[in-house]
Amino acid sequence: MAPGNIYLDHAAATPLDERVLEAMQPYFSELFFNPSSPYQPAVAVRRDYEDAKDRLAHCIGAKGDELVMTAGATESINLAFSGVSGHVVTSNIEHDAVLKAAACHDHTLVKSDERGRINAADVQKALRPDTQLVSIQLANNELGTIQPIRDIAAMIREERTRRLERQDATPLYLHTDASQGVGYLDVNVARLGVDMVTINSGKLYGPKQVGLLWTARSVKLIPQIVGGGQERGLRSGTENVAGTIGFARATELVTATQKSESQRTASLRDKAEKELTSAFPSAMVSGHRKHRLPNFLHISFPSIDAERLVFALETNGVLVATGSACAANKGTRSHILAAIGLPPDVADGSLRLSFGHLSTDENTTQAVKHIIDAVRTEQERQK
Repeated sequence: MAPGNIYLDHAAATPLDERVLEAMQPYFSELFFNPSSPYQPAVAVRRDYEDAKDRLAHCIGAKGDELVMTAGATESINLAFSGVSGHVVTSNIEHDAVLKAAACHDHTLVKSDERGRINAADVQKALRPDTQLVSIQLANNELGTIQPIRDIAAMIREERTRRLERQDATPLYLHTDASQGVGYLDVNVARLGVDMVTINSGKLYGPKQVGLLWTARSVKLIPQIVGGGQERGLRSGTENVAGTIGFARATELVTATQKSESQRTASLRDKAEKELTSAFPSAMVSGHRKHRLPNFLHISFPSIDAERLVFALETNGVLVATGSACAANKGTRSHILAAIGLPPDVADGSLRLSFGHLSTDENTTQAVKHIIDAVRTEQERQK
């Protein structure tokens, strides 16, 4: 990142932690060996790789052999959907990767409320006798709204019991995309009550294009990449040792500082929200005020072109997003904002500010000042 820039888009990507890079470095150079090779240096690398998986799994209350390493969250999500032959239930505010995977199956979209929160009772109503998978994100990638995964999991368990009582062997799994939640929320798989979890290293100060799918032992999946049989035969290909080492270190670091970093970023978020809404009483803050990630602020300035704001802010060294990076790259209006009922003139004036390691009290103050100036300039231009 260029010196002097203020980065407020940690939801899109996070910088690689220097401690993570240090842990990875040897596996790019002297420890380059293929972990499937039989000689001692390669066997040692295999041990390091498996140890990293065990450490990763420990962070979410799981075991290393329950993890399938993937090239990011999108592949993890596609693998989670691979074993489905029946009906799927998901929500209308999921990440595009989930929506596109669901579209390959007979599926039902559960509607969120105006705060971007899914009701477990609505998920239950969407279940059918042939439903095999429910996929609901842990926290929304644009609004930061946290979903009631434990409530949904409890409902799923009750439905499984009813099926067993009817001697119905149709499987029913619960998957959650936890990419935005690690480092801010409890992602212990037992406490969540889920059957599959997707996590993305690039969202938590680890290397990009590295992810995982945790699966309960009862889950049956179909390999999407076949070949040498790595990752229990579910994801063939030479293991990304350096990436997995880095992923493990990054996850340990953000897990250890979860409480303090949540408090710190929430304070910065609340400060920015207070100053922006005071300067612009017509501004709208979207998402659930109580059930919201501590580092997310989604704010809309009605009748203002957010894309112009983004470009104007960049000239002053402030980097923000209009929504998810995927939607912005396609130049489309966010399906999430449409789903929560934001009118087009409000949705088009929306900024997503996501705080993180690069955020400080000083640069947050500077960023807010630049945002206020940019919005006022746009308001004057429209007169």
